[in-house]
Parts: sequence; C-alpha cells; structure tokens
Amino acid sequence: MPKKAKKFSNFLNKPFDYVLCIVVFILLALGVVMVLSASAPSALAETGKTYTYASRQLLFSVIGIFAMFFLSKIDYRFYKKYYWGIYILSCVILLFVLIPGLGISANGARRWVYIPLLGQFQPSEFTKIGLIIFFAGYLSDHKDELKDFWKGFVKPFCFLIPPIGILYLVQNHLSASLIIGMITCVMMVMAGTRMLHFIAVGGVAAGALGSYLVYKISSGSDSFRIGRIISFLDPWQDQLGDGWQVIQSLYAIGSGGFFGVGLGESKQKYLYISEPQNDFIFAIIAEELGFIGCVFIIGLFAILVWRGILIAMKAPDTFGSLLAIGIISLVGLQVILNIAVVTSSIPNTGIPLPFFSYGGSALFILLSSMRNFTEHFKSRK
Repeated sequence: MPKKAKKFSNFLNKPFDYVLCIVVFILLALGVVMVLSASAPSALAETGKTYTYASRQLLFSVIGIFAMFFLSKIDYRFYKKYYWGIYILSCVILLFVLIPGLGISANGARRWVYIPLLGQFQPSEFTKIGLIIFFAGYLSDHKDELKDFWKGFVKPFCFLIPPIGILYLVQNHLSASLIIGMITCVMMVMAGTRMLHFIAVGGVAAGALGSYLVYKISSGSDSFRIGRIISFLDPWQDQLGDGWQVIQSLYAIGSGGFFGVGLGESKQKYLYISEPQNDFIFAIIAEELGFIGCVFIIGLFAILVWRGILIAMKAPDTFGSLLAIGIISLVGLQVILNIAVVTSSIPNTGIPLPFFSYGGSALFILLSSMRNFTEHFKSRK
C-alpha cells in the first residue's frame, strides 16, 4: 500500500474517545427530554401541538449524529489547507440574512435565514466554527510572531473586525460577537500570545466601557442593552418589563430546591418564562430536577471540557491542539455564561446552553464539531 494511503487508512481506523462520545450522547438525550418538557405549554399555545419543538430538536439530533460520524472520517489537517477560504466564507455567510426572501427578522434582530425543508438556520453558528478553524490555521502558521505586540496581538484581532462588525451592525447579534471574541482570546493565549498584552489592552478597554455605561445609565438611555444592565442590577424595579424574565427564572430555581419538583412538573414554563426552551432552559432544569440535577449536568459538562483539554494537550500538532481548544472553549464559555445569566450573576446576553437550548442549526453544528475535531487527537502519534 502506498505511504499516503496507508497513513490515511490508519487515521480512519483509530479508536474513538469513548468517554467523550458517551458524555455527548448523555447530554444530547437529556437535552431533547428537557426541550420536550420545557416547550410543551408554549408549543401547544403557539402551534396547537405539544411536540412541535421537541420533534424538531430530535430531528436535528439524528441528523447531527450522522454528520458527526461522517465528518469524523475526514483528516482534520485537510481544513488547514483552506483556512483562508473558510474565513472568507464565514464572513460572507453572515450577509445571507440581507437577501430578500431568505433572511428572517424577529424581535428586532435579523439573524436567521430560511432553508427549504430544514427551516430556519443561524449563519452565526457556522461562523463560530469557521473562525475557530481560521485562527487555528493562522496562529499555527504565525506562531513565531505571537510574542510581538503588533504582529502577534493587534494583527490577529484585525481579522475579527469584519465578522464581528457584521454580527453587531447587520444582525444585532452581540452575544455571538462576545463568544467569538472570547474564544479567539483563549486560542491566542494558548498559541503563545503574551498575557501582558491582554492585561494592558483589556484594562484600558474595561475602563472605557465602564465609563461609557455609567454615562448611558446616568443619562437615562432607553437602549434595550442598557435596560438589561439596569434590570440585572435591580430586576424588581421593573418587574413587568426588563426584569420579568430573570425574576421568573429565579422563582423557578428557588422552587426547585434540592431534588426538584419532578420532571414535567414545572410551573414557570406555563408562559411565565418567555420561550423556556431557549436561553432560560436551565431554569426549568433547576425547577424540575433540583440542585442534584443541576450538579449532575454541570458535572457532565466539566467532564466534556476535561476530555477536550486532554485531547488538545495530546494533539500531534499545533493546528490540531488549537482546534480542540477552540471547540471546547466554545462549549465551556457558553455553559458558564448561560448559567450565569439564568442565575442573574451577569446581565442577560442571549447565549444558549449547548445541547439543551432549542435550536436546530446550533445543535447540528455542535454535534458535527464534537467528533470531527476531537476524536482522533488523543490516540494519534
């Protein structure tokens, strides 16, 4: 057998990470069950069918599993050859929301496109993975420049300007911008960028942002984002407005207690929490499964992150290591920020809970990335 063919064959026959795979399937199964439980009242009220959201989530789960196993047969190094093309595509796809008849607006944002047979799709979910591939390729190719302030710190951030500009100005999607920016920072630090650069620039940026927010709040700005910050500081001052969602979330968490009220027995999902199957599904989990259930689910996410870190450490090259770090950072950061929002630890950012929040495109992309970027790194030489 030729050398290249034998090498590729060995790649296909490598055993996959059973721990990672089992944890993903447990999270996926729990997610579908909780979407069914959380969405039943609102689905019945909106569509007349109890299983509308759950059936769609299950469909994308099955499609995502097939994609996960299919893409795992592709050598991850294949993506490095085309990381510049993937970057351009990741930016262009965000503009699809502007195409008449394709882009969809909802709640003051234009973040979705409609695909026949599959329904709504969020281009930003593809962009998250695309930018992880791009920065993994770029940082591994320019690792000798990362200690320099301009070439290793400023220049990589310049590549974030087009996608984040489109997300913020065109799609009004601040949460995706935050996640992409944070993942990029993690990858840059792991690649070798000086931490001192982040501390210096981050301190100046935090001071400027703090001053801006103080000015906006004191001037009585009616921006919905300023309203979220004010409601975070004191949600009870506007109980029927900006503070409504977080107050209902805290009621749900508090009523769950140690063991929960039981699966399917939540009261807050009955049109108290708006769209409980989405960003605030963790509140329903806390109410129905209690503290024990929450700790169990957080523990599963912790195992997933731990396996991802081990895989990144044992990756055979810098590109593979940064890919694994990027993917696992995407999951870990979203989990931390989502739970922080639901527990009113930070202002509402609209970030979903991986594997649990309703959303076909996000679930499909996440499942595809799990096996494709992490399965073989652990055991390869």
